[in-house]
Amino acid sequence: MQVIDYKYIKINQWRLGPSTFRAWPAVGARLMDWQIAVAGQAPRPIIHWPADADLSKPAKIRGGNPILFPFVARTYDKGQIGFWQAPDGSRRPMPMHGFARDGHFTISRADETGFTAILAPSAAAQEAYPFNYQFLVTYEFFELSFKVHLELENRSSQPIPWCAGHHFYFRLPWHAGLQRKDYVLRVPAKKAFHHAGDGHLEPVKDFLPESSFADPLNVDLIRCKLKSNLTTFGPKNDEENISIRLGSDPVPAPWASLVTWTENETSPFYCVEPWMGPPNSPEHEKGLHWVAPGASEKFSVEVSVM
Repeated sequence: MQVIDYKYIKINQWRLGPSTFRAWPAVGARLMDWQIAVAGQAPRPIIHWPADADLSKPAKIRGGNPILFPFVARTYDKGQIGFWQAPDGSRRPMPMHGFARDGHFTISRADETGFTAILAPSAAAQEAYPFNYQFLVTYEFFELSFKVHLELENRSSQPIPWCAGHHFYFRLPWHAGLQRKDYVLRVPAKKAFHHAGDGHLEPVKDFLPESSFADPLNVDLIRCKLKSNLTTFGPKNDEENISIRLGSDPVPAPWASLVTWTENETSPFYCVEPWMGPPNSPEHEKGLHWVAPGASEKFSVEVSVM
């Protein structure tokens, strides 16, 4: 592991076999990018990071892996966006995707295998999520994969709700001469939804378990009721597939979600995002998890090149 200069900040870099990982643990516990060097070729990005990233606005950077905590996407309270109703009945503000993706973290471990960072909630974060807790992000890096664990420890006398997730920006396409239509996404889901403007989940009936990344239906599609914890995607010839595994149980929790999104047709990335549940879970309670007093819960994901 090395500490290197990147623009005006210090970041961490790991080299394991053909893989190079770069991360910004102190802000957002952010994995910035992952590149693989194939023999005789320039390193190929797996996780995308934009060259013009504005480090003063980390929540706006379209790249890496923003950590979504305590809730994913948009929350609503009685149809009003940007709020949620806490267990005591009070209305609380909640930013889009929560407050961890640009939050400050304390690095508790950084070694040759990865790092662990602990969120230091700001005053605004405490107002939005008024609990006594510790939130940890741990990365483990390997030659052709990595694991990331999100852990919530409840240090209060009341249960704490959460529904966290990841926002992986995968480079697409990643082969010369190929386009989005040449890549296939395989998600073993029984249900799919779009998030409606008032916060409810709108069922989508015509989704397919295998589809092209050129299919516009994949934009903002929330897949739930997964039959397996394994999602794969890659070129149609099955060369260099990427896999995402949600947890260690063969079948994830019923409302665990796999979300796909991209900004526009020419974006150099496509996001494939494993979440603990769908958006607005505090209101509809689908995918909402509760951590008992004195207990902890972990949400783990593995990303591999196959």
